[in-house]
Amino acid sequence: MITSLIKIDIDMNIAHEFLALAIKKKVLKFGEFTLKSGRVSPYFFNAGLFDDGYSLSLLGEYYAQTIKSSGLKFDMLYGPAYKGIPLATAIAVAWYRLYDENIPVAFNRKEKKSHGEGGVLIGAPVQGNVLIVDDVVSAGTSVRESIVVINQQAAEVVGIAVALDRQEKGDGELSAMQELAQTFDLATISIANLDSLFDYLQGDENKLNKVANYRQKYGV
Repeated sequence: MITSLIKIDIDMNIAHEFLALAIKKKVLKFGEFTLKSGRVSPYFFNAGLFDDGYSLSLLGEYYAQTIKSSGLKFDMLYGPAYKGIPLATAIAVAWYRLYDENIPVAFNRKEKKSHGEGGVLIGAPVQGNVLIVDDVVSAGTSVRESIVVINQQAAEVVGIAVALDRQEKGDGELSAMQELAQTFDLATISIANLDSLFDYLQGDENKLNKVANYRQKYGV
C-alpha cells in the first residue's frame, strides 16, 4: 500500500501543450454548460473528441510523460469503459515508444459477455499494482466500480491518472479526486488541472474572469 497520499505536481509546459491541443480539437470549449451536477460551468471538456491518430498520439505522450515524471511504480494500466479504453491503449503505445517498456493494458465491458471468452474484462490479466486511467473524474463512480473489479482479481489499485482535474467540490469540501485519494490511499495524477487552465488563460480577460469566478464558487 501507498503509505502517504501522493499528489503529483503539474508540469506547466506539458499542461499548456495539452490545453492547446484540447482547444484545437474542441475537446475543451468555453461558454455556458450545465453539468450533470446542475452547476453552470464556463468550460466543458469532452475527451471523446480526441478522435484521430495525431491527437491520440500526442495525448498518449502527454499522459506517459506526466505519469513517468511522477515516479509512481505500477505494473499495468486499466481503462474503464468507454473513454478509458482508447486512453489506456494510447498511453501504452506512447510508453513503449518513449521508454522502451512494454506495459500491459486491460479494460472492462459495460455488460458481462456470456459467449466466446466470456467475462467482463478484456486484455492482459489484471494483476499486481494497477494504474487506472480516465479522462476526468466527476463523481468518481467509474473509478470506484473499477477498484471493485480490480480487487476481485487480487490486484491492487495504486493510482488514478486523468487528463484534466477540474479541482471542484463534490458533495462536501473535497473534490472527487481528493475523496478517491483519501478513501483508497491512491496517488492522483493529472496532465492539467483548473490551476493550470487559469494560468493558460492569462491574457484572455473574458475567459479568465469567468473561470476565476467559477473557481471561487466551486473550487477546492
